[in-house]
Amino acid sequence: MRIHVFIIGIALMSLSCFGLGATETSETVFVLKNKNMSLSPYTGMTREHWKEAALYLLEGAFSYVKSPEDPLDFPKQPGKSYPRTPSQEPVARLEALCRTMFLAGPLLKEDPELRVNGILLGDYYRRQLELMLQPGTPVYVPMNPPKKNGGQRLVELGGLALSFMMAPEIFWNPLSQEVKDSLAVRMLSYGEGGTYECNWRFFNVNIMSFFLSQGYHTDKAYLEELLQILLAAYRGDGWYHDNPLFDYYSMWAFQMYGSLWSEKFGKKYYPDYARQFMEHFREIPENYPYMFARDGKMIMWGRSITYRMGASVPLALTGLLEDPDINYGWMRRIASSTILQFLQHPDFLEDRIPTLGFYGAFEPAIQGYSCRGSVFWMGKLFLALYLPANNPFWNAVENEGAWTDFEKDRVYCKYAEDAHILVTDYPNIGASELRSTTSHSSSNYHCVENYNRLSYNSEFPWQADGKNGEVAMSYVVKNKEGKWEPLRNYSFKKYEDGFYCREAWLESDEAVYFQLAELPLPDGILRIDKVSSPSPVEVRMGHYALPEKQGKIRESVIRLDGKETYVIDNGVYRLGMTTWEGWKQMEFVHAEGLHPDSRNSVVIDASDRCEGEKVYITLQLWSKSGSKYDDAWNPVSKICFDKSRKQFEVVLKDGNVKRLKW
Repeated sequence: MRIHVFIIGIALMSLSCFGLGATETSETVFVLKNKNMSLSPYTGMTREHWKEAALYLLEGAFSYVKSPEDPLDFPKQPGKSYPRTPSQEPVARLEALCRTMFLAGPLLKEDPELRVNGILLGDYYRRQLELMLQPGTPVYVPMNPPKKNGGQRLVELGGLALSFMMAPEIFWNPLSQEVKDSLAVRMLSYGEGGTYECNWRFFNVNIMSFFLSQGYHTDKAYLEELLQILLAAYRGDGWYHDNPLFDYYSMWAFQMYGSLWSEKFGKKYYPDYARQFMEHFREIPENYPYMFARDGKMIMWGRSITYRMGASVPLALTGLLEDPDINYGWMRRIASSTILQFLQHPDFLEDRIPTLGFYGAFEPAIQGYSCRGSVFWMGKLFLALYLPANNPFWNAVENEGAWTDFEKDRVYCKYAEDAHILVTDYPNIGASELRSTTSHSSSNYHCVENYNRLSYNSEFPWQADGKNGEVAMSYVVKNKEGKWEPLRNYSFKKYEDGFYCREAWLESDEAVYFQLAELPLPDGILRIDKVSSPSPVEVRMGHYALPEKQGKIRESVIRLDGKETYVIDNGVYRLGMTTWEGWKQMEFVHAEGLHPDSRNSVVIDASDRCEGEKVYITLQLWSKSGSKYDDAWNPVSKICFDKSRKQFEVVLKDGNVKRLKW
């Protein structure tokens, strides 16, 4: 990866189990007490606070359990999530069981007699493992037919196998031989079965690897085949391609499973594969931290975003490397911040369980494969608690990493050449931003806002499209059916002279074609886009949206260097948009229920009717609310088109010239 710089009231119970008391809760949020500002000057969080956060989540989950016989059965969130039929209920319970083990395992390893809401946690999980084998029980797992894809049960049993690897003395060793043998037969029917051609292969790998380590016969040829395919998905700079898209599965699946599999199994049984996984993992600290904001916030991007803080697990697991060249203070600052980003948000919990959404419940971000227990995939971050207390990840002093070297009024870009991912950091507001490509997927993941925005920013979570053409950080076109259709297919063209260039087309009519180019600037983005359509089409494009945070959002129309600029301000941030060329009009668009952080929001949209070929030049600006703004907010002096060279020249006020040729 090259780096480019351009100038321009729920009370928490059972704390006595740990002898803790450093944390308390209000009715809806996790609150830290006795912060350690010497070790963690930005978050105050230490390893003890992480343990308390894990326990806090388990307390909510186990508020539904009265005895070791009870399943983890949570209220269904209205909407597309499952279970939608009674036959899906045992699978939903299995998700809750196996995913909460990510939280429980490290705590039980330090305190095997831990009780949560009066339940002996270790006994509970071991009893539930027995019940998995008994027909008619709420968590019964049937045998998987030979070579069949085991579906969601495969996912959960793959996670269970990881917990067996990480804490065998808690979850595996105490079981009777009869139960062990039965689990081996049952789980291997899934592990040796079919799988999807993506990160799911790790679930098969985990199952086969664990039982191979315990002396059971497994299909070694199939295991090696899957390992080779997983390694071949690597695209450099820390990124794996999770067919058909890039997203956080590269991190909370490929990198997490690859590193832990290598540590717990691979180095002994398959050292060459383990070496390759760890070589890929070593590229994480040089690249991935830049994708988080200065204050550690993560970007809302990709499917399964309801797993939230789980995205930072590779940063925490860099402690496995114990490399003095890694800035562990920065790694922990980010990981701890992502915990607080969500646990301290008032909408995070409902019914004492994390909602399906981003901050609170947010239906547009949810996939139908998620149930209420799915959220505990975020527990993967707490697998870092398996790192001992003397690990450098826990003992380095928190710091802001590269942000301390970034200069104001500059923009910093990291480009992953093979993954075609551009990560941009903006020191003026402390934001991180991401641009990527998409491709058609049979599951239609590329069709939704999780992937089809022009860019994704840590400070401005994506807003869903509205039926009336409301759009934020994307284009929509009124298609032949009279519906507003977003761009869904983005193909990479080049990254040159600061411009990130893609082509896109309307999925329902490929004759409607876009050439997209965007230049990150210190306080925003300059877009120079060309739209081609053989027949007239209505086109709309929006800035990022602002949620209502401190009363009504203020709207104004100003002039920057004589150009009309629409401005919105929510008391936290100010956004402005100037149309340099092409657009017929701009407007303030009010939305309800489309933003993940507020019921009400506002976005600035531009619109036009396009026929033939037309160029649209748009300047999208931002700043902190309350900061002074005048003509200096506009960094562009002039934009010219050189007909002889068929290229645009962008002259910036600082004297720099940027050139774009499609």
